[in-house]
Amino acid sequence: MTRALIAMPKTAKAGDIVEVKIILSHPMETGYRMDESGKPVPRHIVKDLVCRYLGDEVFRVELFPAISANPYFSFFLTAERTGSVVLAWTDDRGERGGETLNLKVE
Repeated sequence: MTRALIAMPKTAKAGDIVEVKIILSHPMETGYRMDESGKPVPRHIVKDLVCRYLGDEVFRVELFPAISANPYFSFFLTAERTGSVVLAWTDDRGERGGETLNLKVE
């Protein structure tokens, strides 16, 4: 199961630019590496990450095997009003994960 470490301010003023930082805890196996016995380690990567703020998509990334384990992402959004910042991801085995944070806009 993929876990995420997310850093984002809890509060902002209307119009502020807010940075969202995410580390996905995931091995991101490419399928090209061999184990100790010479067998290929099966591919297992997060294939997409999406962020929605106030229901609108503000960030989307599609991932490929060339990305490192535990990938880090940083992006910005404009604080409009108090609401949810929803992050969701899916890996190539169909496992889904997500986190919801609240941004209070003063």
